[in-house]
Amino acid sequence: MSWIKNRPLKIVLRVQLLITLVVAVAVGVFLGMQSAISAALGGSVSVISSAAYAIIVSHHKGYTAGETVRTALRAESVKIILTVSLLWVVFKFYENLNASAFIGTFILTVLAYSMALLVSDDTK
Repeated sequence: MSWIKNRPLKIVLRVQLLITLVVAVAVGVFLGMQSAISAALGGSVSVISSAAYAIIVSHHKGYTAGETVRTALRAESVKIILTVSLLWVVFKFYENLNASAFIGTFILTVLAYSMALLVSDDTK
């Protein structure tokens, strides 16, 4: 993840990936392979959209408040459009979707994204 320069976002993406893997494995053990795939897809939607946000924010080069706000709004709009699009794609094209596993994992990873506010940017 060297393309993401923002330490809190990098850590949150790793946590989201870990949550996705753990939930997918646990759901797979208890509910079967189709449910595990559904859980993995739910987490992946959030991870992909969060990664897009992190990439846009990491490549911010502006120094004024206006440029910072523009970058944040652009990154957030890309994240929302990507999330809605990916949710639509999964619901439209994956017929064996376990909606509970999918939405549950998606919600867990979205909640984990809010952890970025709690991670210090300083490594000391």
